[in-house]
Amino acid sequence: MDKPTSGDAASHGLVTGLLIAILLLALPVAVWLDLTNLAEAALRRQATDLNSVITSVRGYYATNVVGRVLANPGSTKVVHNYEAVPGAIPIPATLSLELGRVIGAQQENIHYRFVSDFPFKNRTPHQLDQFEKSALESLRGNPDQKIVDTAASLFSDKVRLIAPIMMGPACVSCHNVHPESPKTDWKVGDVRGIQEVVITQPIAANLFSFKYLLAYFVSVAISGVSFLGLQRRQAKRIKGMNRELESANDFLAGLSMKISRYISPQVYKSIFSGQKDVTIHTERKKLTIFFSDIQNFTATTERLQPELITQLLNEYFTEMSAIAHEHGGTIDKFIGDAMLIFFGDPETKGDRADAQACLRMAWNMQRRLVELNAKWRASGIEHPFKSRIGINSGYCNVGNFGSADRMDYTIIGAEANLAARLQSIAEPGRIVISYETLALVSDIISAHALSPITMKGISREVVPYSVDSIVDASIEKSGVVIERMPGLDFYLDPSVVKPTDRGRVRSVLTEALASLDQHNVKLAT
Repeated sequence: MDKPTSGDAASHGLVTGLLIAILLLALPVAVWLDLTNLAEAALRRQATDLNSVITSVRGYYATNVVGRVLANPGSTKVVHNYEAVPGAIPIPATLSLELGRVIGAQQENIHYRFVSDFPFKNRTPHQLDQFEKSALESLRGNPDQKIVDTAASLFSDKVRLIAPIMMGPACVSCHNVHPESPKTDWKVGDVRGIQEVVITQPIAANLFSFKYLLAYFVSVAISGVSFLGLQRRQAKRIKGMNRELESANDFLAGLSMKISRYISPQVYKSIFSGQKDVTIHTERKKLTIFFSDIQNFTATTERLQPELITQLLNEYFTEMSAIAHEHGGTIDKFIGDAMLIFFGDPETKGDRADAQACLRMAWNMQRRLVELNAKWRASGIEHPFKSRIGINSGYCNVGNFGSADRMDYTIIGAEANLAARLQSIAEPGRIVISYETLALVSDIISAHALSPITMKGISREVVPYSVDSIVDASIEKSGVVIERMPGLDFYLDPSVVKPTDRGRVRSVLTEALASLDQHNVKLAT
């Protein structure tokens, strides 16, 4: 699974910040919408109540005042221009207009209209807008309704409520006989005109009614902005820390890679995984120890230039180390031209499996060295390397040796020294093992015994065995023929021989056999 990068964390933080900002901005919008609905509902109720009051007053006045005066004619007259007639009273319509005028003068946000499309002849015709015309037409079709229109803007709300003006008995008796009435066939229940109440309410008036809520929103907004600023600073700080951590991780990765070049992969893995502590500590284990050395390396260094020796030796160690890693060996150290490798710590597959892995490794090393020698001869090196290998199995002390400031992961014991001694008696290109190792690998090799040897620190007589071949089925049969002995250094890989060179190979082999036969004849004579 891919690890999240600093860019992904930054994008996630940006999305989170934008989401919080949107939510903070949406809260006042939601409140404003609710406030608008609340203001509209309040204006509707106010317009309805005002309309009901004016209608009730006009109805009461028409029935109990105008009706009684008209029922008992006397000096009191009911006229629309009552101000010009001494002792006269206004008709109900004029009273409604007067009430609306008084209400409008006292309440600047309230406007009252009492209009009709049938005004008296001596009056200025009423100007009706499209909404009023359509409302009047609708009310004459169905007078049992009220027409309401609302309009909202960013700064104010407006409600217009229109109710029908119904003709009562007193109104019918007056209008049908009045000389200035444009219509004389009115009936009770007819809609003469409309009564309109218009109320405008500034949003600011409603907003300041919620001063505590506004104060809360302001505090929340300040807190939100502060939180976003803090988050942004935190994101920048975390981003900087991530960059520092990435840089430190890259440095540590490079450093650990460099350190891994100085210790074996198994030890490196056990240290960095926490399996082993870097403390002075040893334990006694049964190991299989491998020791190899290059024959006459000192003389070889005198024949070749130091730069060439360094190049050959580094290539040799590189190839041998790769084979050791492939078989699970722990490379202890390089001692000049020698190599010390052991099996069984820090990882082990068991005594027998460790010993067999060590033998396969040694056999492949000798085989690879033959291939390297062929390559080096082709590049002009007359006498390449020939190695000797000694292998022993036994108990050694293994672990961290040294001081608290400087230590080595290595092995100590007579069995390790025996592996070095077995190497010293091996012929170039051969592998010599102890009986302890032979007992563990006898099913995969064929070997013959050598003369017994004694060694300081080991009381018993040691019988070494020279490995002749590996018969392990796990070794691929590639057709490669390798043989080394005094006077013979033979390597043949048919898979790389070109068809055009096969005749030359046969000729060389024939000449070699002829030379051997000729030498035998000389010895016989």
